[in-house]
Amino acid sequence: MTKIKIGSVPEHFNLPWHLSIENKNFEKENITVEWTEFPEGTGAMTKALRTGTIDIAILLTEGIVKDITDGNPSKIVQTYIETPLIWGIHVDAKSKYQKITDLKNTSGAISRYGSGSHLMAYVNAKNQGWNTQNLQFEVIKNLDGAIKGLANGKGDYFMWEHFTTKPLVDNGTFRRIGDCPTPWPCFVIAVRNEVLESKPEIIQKVLKTINKASANFKQLDGIDEILATRYEQKLEDIKQWLSMTEWGQKQLPTETLEKIQNQLISLDIIDKKLDPKDILFSF
Repeated sequence: MTKIKIGSVPEHFNLPWHLSIENKNFEKENITVEWTEFPEGTGAMTKALRTGTIDIAILLTEGIVKDITDGNPSKIVQTYIETPLIWGIHVDAKSKYQKITDLKNTSGAISRYGSGSHLMAYVNAKNQGWNTQNLQFEVIKNLDGAIKGLANGKGDYFMWEHFTTKPLVDNGTFRRIGDCPTPWPCFVIAVRNEVLESKPEIIQKVLKTINKASANFKQLDGIDEILATRYEQKLEDIKQWLSMTEWGQKQLPTETLEKIQNQLISLDIIDKKLDPKDILFSF
């Protein structure tokens, strides 16, 4: 058995991975998967790729593009979620802020610098026509940190995936004042260069296994009820999320990468564009 260390967020997008592990689909390919969850999100995963703590990460597209540009020795091997991520913009339920425009020149709570909650604050600011140089942030590490932080005035708003945070909106912890979708496919699979060079056939088997699972995922009997139960979501919310979500099994198109890099440069998140071959890997 070859051990492969994989990391991602503890969210409903990743149920195809968990089902594949539980059904021993990777073991049938002589692969043992060691799965690690990162509640802190993409910034924590890019660090784990750099240190070799994990071999593969399923993470936000804009976050890994930025970190590869900044020297992360990894490459994107394919998309995982083809559709945009819907980022809810949240404030504490008792907050005085009522709409997105009220948040100009306030402080955003982020899991860490380089995370999706950090980068998407820039996308939202651009959408609103704000000067991104004036953005301010408070690091709160994860969703639990945001709950405590916003209630105690550490950050004025928090951006996180719409459906993951909906139970907190429903129970009166947060108030959602708007949404901000990513302008590109939201999740990709990235692999450390060292692993791509030393175990290319193993990585291909991992991708083949998860792609088979994700391609058939929405057709599984009762999958909406399984998701609702495992992730403590309302069935109606899961059905809406499933209708909006498509899994991908192919490499990120170079024209999409170009669009992402142009956007990140315009937001001063990266200061240069790399050649696609320095970011994307094809077998």
